[in-house]
Amino acid sequence: MELVSKHRLHIFSGRSHPALAMDVARHLGVEVGSCELVDFADGEIRARFGQSVRGTDVFVLQTHCPSNGRSINDSLMEQWLMIDAARRASAKRITAVCPYYAYARQDRKSSPREPISARMVADFFGAAGAERIMSVDLHSGQIQGFFNGPVDHLTAVPLLVDYIRSKVPPDFVMVSPDTGRTKVAEKAARYAGDVDMAAVYKRRSRDKLGQVEALDVMGQVDGRMCVLVDDMIDTAGTLCEAAKLLYQKGATDVWAMATHGVFSGPAIDRIKNSGITRVVVTDTLPLPPEKQVDKIETVSVAKTFADAIRAVFEEGSVSAIFGGENQS
Repeated sequence: MELVSKHRLHIFSGRSHPALAMDVARHLGVEVGSCELVDFADGEIRARFGQSVRGTDVFVLQTHCPSNGRSINDSLMEQWLMIDAARRASAKRITAVCPYYAYARQDRKSSPREPISARMVADFFGAAGAERIMSVDLHSGQIQGFFNGPVDHLTAVPLLVDYIRSKVPPDFVMVSPDTGRTKVAEKAARYAGDVDMAAVYKRRSRDKLGQVEALDVMGQVDGRMCVLVDDMIDTAGTLCEAAKLLYQKGATDVWAMATHGVFSGPAIDRIKNSGITRVVVTDTLPLPPEKQVDKIETVSVAKTFADAIRAVFEEGSVSAIFGGENQS
């Protein structure tokens, strides 16, 4: 007897960002699979797939953020439960698709008696049954080594730079908002055609979280249009202080771009009251109505994820999609 196996792909979405999952599925020409997610009265979550996943290639997409009264930790637990359900339902291979990876900034011990939370999150994905993780522009590349399996590290830098180049003068300066993010700025500057680079030197308060002081600029920005680039914008303190300093140093205009628009706490008010003309982010996190202001523009990473998922499903090369730039 000879059996001919059918290689099938299923995409399932958690509840934190279903719109992105639907866009990814549309680019792939498939439907988002049925998964019943129930919140019990005590806060526990139940996940149950509405269709067979036996022998299939399952991709569980969930960005890690608060959504509709659920916390960032709820979004993690929900994804782990969906992965466990797929494993117990005999899925052939399970990939955790995490557009925004939670706890990525806690990738090392910066003080005594602290956890390395990014590693713990990776361990939980492995324990749940994920054989592969897919994410975009991790805060630290070393997180790839926390997971005992393949990690597809995508990048949205080409997408963001292409959008910026279509909107600003060609002689702009790519600026890192602090010296720790110069590699991100270097990658963006290289993709933009080796435009000039600059970096802001800042001092972060050890006692007050989210408070920074921009001190000086390394590079020539006088009379130039500047684009600040980072992997994420959280409270926007670093970004707005950097923009203020750039104007003091003679910049004619300041834009900003980042992959992840977290926009926590005072971020939106800071951006609205700053001299930044435009902030361009991707849709790795949902942008609720109260955060949709004129200064913020969003570009979609759905096709980027769809191309990567297709490459994994067809046993192709993910890095070839980016010409190897996602590994640098």
